Amino acid sequence: MTETKEKVENEIIYEKKWYIIHTYSGYEKKVAADLEKRIESLDLTDKVFRILVPEEEVLEEKRGKQVKVSRKLFPSYVMIEMLSVKEENELGLGYRVDSDAWYVIRNTNGVTGFVGVGSDPIPLSDEEASNLLAKIGIDVEGETSPRIDIDFKVGEVVEVKGGSFDGQQGEIAEIDYEHGKVKVMLEVLGRLTPVEVEHTEIAKIDY
Repeated sequence: MTETKEKVENEIIYEKKWYIIHTYSGYEKKVAADLEKRIESLDLTDKVFRILVPEEEVLEEKRGKQVKVSRKLFPSYVMIEMLSVKEENELGLGYRVDSDAWYVIRNTNGVTGFVGVGSDPIPLSDEEASNLLAKIGIDVEGETSPRIDIDFKVGEVVEVKGGSFDGQQGEIAEIDYEHGKVKVMLEVLGRLTPVEVEHTEIAKIDY
């Protein structure tokens, strides 16, 4: 994960790690906004970095137009990137966050606690964090890209409407949410072949 940077000072290993905090339902954005202000005013920006509400931006069709809409992936959760000390403990390798930053976050209105064991926050693994950031739509440069809202799923049998394969039925093998494309397994010259079509060119089958 490119966001995770490691530095060594006097043999102490510091890393940026992602943590999850739990909030009251509906308070996610308020908690994130309040935390950003408190972190800056208390000069903790070298300990706490990005604060994100896990949402994905999708395109929905409304009145014939594609409109960007934010959709919460995990209600009542907020992601926080924090500087952590890598250390050995009784459970093996672990990470410890700055106590001042922990106190400020834990005692912010709307926060009910960190995801972890007892009062000890447990960070996401690099793979978990990367997967979650990808779902939010954040790439390695930190840029976001909207996902097109496609009401189909891999494995679903659909019918192609229009084009050279009009009327053919096949199973969805892959969905490209960014570009609105779908690969459907169709019979081409007697063999099943993945054919890419627009998501608007397929329809559900009524049984």
